[in-house]
Amino acid sequence: MLDMLVVFLPLLGAIIAGIIVFVPSEDKEKQHQRDTLAQVVTCLGLVLSAVCAVVVFYDVALDGNARVTDLFTWIDSGTLEISWALKVDSLTAVMMIVVTVVSAMVHIYSIGYMHHDGSIPRFMSYLSLFTFFMLMLITGDNLVQIFFGWEGVGLASYLLIGFWYEKPSANAAAIKAFVVNRVGDFGFALGIFAVFMLFDTINLDSIFMAAESNKDATLNVFGGEFHALTVICLLLFVGAMGKSAQLGLHTWLPDAMEGPTPVSALIHAATMVTAGVFLVARMSPLFEYSDTALTVVTLVGGTTAIFAATVGCVQNDIKRVIAYSTCSQLGYMFFACGVSAYSAGIFHLMTHGFFKALLFLGAGSVIHAMSDEQDMRKMGGIWKLIPVTYALMWIGSLALAGIGIPGTSFGFAGFFSKDVIIEAAYGAHTGIGMYAFWMGIAAAFLTAFYSWRLLIMTFHGTPRADERTMAHVHESPKVMVFPLLVLAAGAVFAGFLGVENFVGVNTVEFWGKSIFILESHPALENAHHVPLWVKVAPIAVGVVGIVMAYWFYLISPDIPARIAARFQGIYLFLLNKWYFDELYERIIIRPCFALGRALWKVGDGTLIDGLGPDGISAAVRYTSRRASALQTGYLYHYAFAMLIGVVVFVTWYILAHAG
Repeated sequence: MLDMLVVFLPLLGAIIAGIIVFVPSEDKEKQHQRDTLAQVVTCLGLVLSAVCAVVVFYDVALDGNARVTDLFTWIDSGTLEISWALKVDSLTAVMMIVVTVVSAMVHIYSIGYMHHDGSIPRFMSYLSLFTFFMLMLITGDNLVQIFFGWEGVGLASYLLIGFWYEKPSANAAAIKAFVVNRVGDFGFALGIFAVFMLFDTINLDSIFMAAESNKDATLNVFGGEFHALTVICLLLFVGAMGKSAQLGLHTWLPDAMEGPTPVSALIHAATMVTAGVFLVARMSPLFEYSDTALTVVTLVGGTTAIFAATVGCVQNDIKRVIAYSTCSQLGYMFFACGVSAYSAGIFHLMTHGFFKALLFLGAGSVIHAMSDEQDMRKMGGIWKLIPVTYALMWIGSLALAGIGIPGTSFGFAGFFSKDVIIEAAYGAHTGIGMYAFWMGIAAAFLTAFYSWRLLIMTFHGTPRADERTMAHVHESPKVMVFPLLVLAAGAVFAGFLGVENFVGVNTVEFWGKSIFILESHPALENAHHVPLWVKVAPIAVGVVGIVMAYWFYLISPDIPARIAARFQGIYLFLLNKWYFDELYERIIIRPCFALGRALWKVGDGTLIDGLGPDGISAAVRYTSRRASALQTGYLYHYAFAMLIGVVVFVTWYILAHAG
């Protein structure tokens, strides 16, 4: 019963808030009552869902009571039998905690942040609907049910990113997110088809039971014979790349900042972008039998971590810096899964959910205080005016940078989760593992650098905003500060409280059968026995990054401009995000538009319409017009026509009988 409450309470709130949207309001008082009702219903639904999720977590993850609850038969066609069921094991229970708690805080925060918006019920309904689809995804008992949630969060993200649809940039960002994700989703769909071809089922437990017996099976793809599990895993990973914005399919993520800030926090911290990491961890019984697929996952994850970190160092929009940080941290999670340290990846997913939501909502408080200004170059000198937000942003940044003391229990959440990923990459003792290790070390340095660059440019130095903006800088209301405090507690304590169960001595018992790792992939076990320099390296480079940020942006603020001028090519390369958007514009978007325009103008307009309905109708009109011209109304014209007819008839008669 609790499992159902966790999943369906957000849906109930979304439905009620959605109905309220259509309730007419004649005056401001009724409008306020309508908005308040939508906020109360959705927030209460999420808070209750989060409470139930905590109870489920203790029952399932800590007491080992994993279960599958069948609700009803969904599809029964031939050998394809799909039940609508809720699969709740340790992996699901952890995801439930992250999704519901973060989403509940985002809902409450939105009461203050969206206070002046004219479409509050619609916004709250979309938020709750988003959460419901994510919960459906993580509780899916089969791949089709997971795909239902997968597409649902894609739909909800489209609605939320384009919530302010009056802005052309918001519409463009929403369409971009939707289209780019369709590329990944196509790969996911093909992966589901391939799974059914090989296993004759898409039920997760049945697939996992048959995985070992099919570890050497092959599939015919485009006339060639390939290792079946490799094909399946790579197709599933394409889906994961789209949802989790990995290199190549990442371009939608920064543009998603066009939505309201609570949307950014929900997409980047608890839902959607974590779906890909969850999928790879969930399908670990298949990935473990394909070293090729694991290598690809590690390569993409490590490359994404360093790519996004480099871009984050030069962005000036406060939300875009945090967005690229999310992209980079997702790279960490993926290369953890790639070296078979799935639990480390999920551990970082959990801690990241808290401190990244804290950073986004903290950025929202800054934007709220600065009269909707997002450019850090127009901020500065405001830390005394919003001290609570400032302190909470510090906590989020310390957690993101992974600050802690190696060999002790002192450290922020990211210290425990990110460091174990780096150590596992080293402990894999493979070439691709070492690549991920060094990319992780480099990204750790850049993460600390851009985190403190953000703090210094936003809060310190000489105020760069105009006097009117500075006069209105104020701390956020309590309804916005309270969620930040809850998330800050997670950013401080989540790593320390979870380390033993997630990646420590209790790992096997805690995860049970929800994660599968072959004995030949001991990266996580080896992570506990790496040399001291490996343990110290992440925190060392992090401290160097912080010191460098202070030097560049507070002590000698002219240095960044000089470096940008000296290395202008590199600076522009990073500022323009490695030119991925421009590259796609040139090789994909323009040719597609040209092809579409040709098919429209020539294929559809000239050939199909021209020779088809338009051509026939034009011929009929022409013939009718010419025929109607004969009807002049003059008697002598008709007499002349009759005379011609008589002449033609007599001529024919004479010629016919002449012989």
